[in-house]
Amino acid sequence: MPTSLSRPPVFSVVRSADRAHADHGWLDTHYSFSFADYQDPQNLNWGALRVFNDDTIAPGTGFPLHAHREMEIVTYVLSGELAHRDSMGNHGVVGPGGVQFMSAGTGVRHSEFNNSAEQPLHLVQMWVLPGRLDTPPSYGQMAFEPAERTNRWLAVVSGDPAVEAPIRITQSATLRVARLEGASAVVAFAPKRYGFLFVAEGEVEANGEALRAGDAVKVYDVARLAVSGRGELVLWDVPEMPA
Repeated sequence: MPTSLSRPPVFSVVRSADRAHADHGWLDTHYSFSFADYQDPQNLNWGALRVFNDDTIAPGTGFPLHAHREMEIVTYVLSGELAHRDSMGNHGVVGPGGVQFMSAGTGVRHSEFNNSAEQPLHLVQMWVLPGRLDTPPSYGQMAFEPAERTNRWLAVVSGDPAVEAPIRITQSATLRVARLEGASAVVAFAPKRYGFLFVAEGEVEANGEALRAGDAVKVYDVARLAVSGRGELVLWDVPEMPA
């Protein structure tokens, strides 16, 4: 990937159908970047955003205990309930509009399951490269009221000291969510920043480009992103890939 010194501004639409897809029966997943059996050296990340997986998990199934280290992991639940357990002794259930966050740090093992025996679970799991290494692992979860993100951007996760967000990470990255109901929402980016907008549901326009559920937009060094229409949106603002 070219460095930020040589990269021109980018506004690139990625259609839902162009994402990598895997259907394991219990898990129907779409990968925005290289993950698991999908490996593309030209699509490893977008700035410090390393993973963006759009997962639908069948009732009563999920990911058994597995290990992570040196990664900031954020999960946003779109529908259903996510049950979490980890080697630190944490256990929790996250519902729609809720966020689960885990700094893997020096190492942690966890499991994630659909908490329902009847309803599917739809979520996006996102990994950001950390701003500091060798930190102790940590876990948390937070619920948000729908009104907090209705027709506005809600900053839920950030490591940028200039951004107020209830969940803090070590990387200077910010996650915002919004649910537009026939309205517009605008966000500004500092120079040389990477942005990744994902439309979880609905139909919107981003800087005049029509988007539907599953579509995404990758931006770099774009000063302003204006989104309008009706839909559930997820937006990252991240720095360059750490050296």
